[in-house]
Amino acid sequence: MLKLLIAFILVATVSAGVLVPQPLHHYINQVEEYDPHPQYKFSYGVDDKVTGDSKSQYEERDGDVVHGHYSLIDADGFKRTVHYTSDPHNGFNAVVSREPLVKIAQAAPVAHYAHEPAVVHNAPDYHYRHY
Repeated sequence: MLKLLIAFILVATVSAGVLVPQPLHHYINQVEEYDPHPQYKFSYGVDDKVTGDSKSQYEERDGDVVHGHYSLIDADGFKRTVHYTSDPHNGFNAVVSREPLVKIAQAAPVAHYAHEPAVVHNAPDYHYRHY
């Protein structure tokens, strides 16, 4: 009986076969379209009075030339504006300007008056001095 059981287990094991793992992902060769002259334009702006966040950006691309500008409020209260251009010949070039958000008022000139020094007369010294 034991021989029959071992033979049955051996036949069951051999006839079970081997499972080949299947790939989890199927990759499809997809050709991406190439645009020889790409073009786009975009812009956005934020002006949040609650948080004080204020910034904006504009950018435009025509082929290999990109130009645009962006602005933001620095921590010191100045508005920084950057105008930039990028192309294959000149590379990236930026011009940065800073301007105060509020006009700084000039203080009026102050007239300085100097008082005449007070004249102090010392009283005569009547102490006895022993020489």
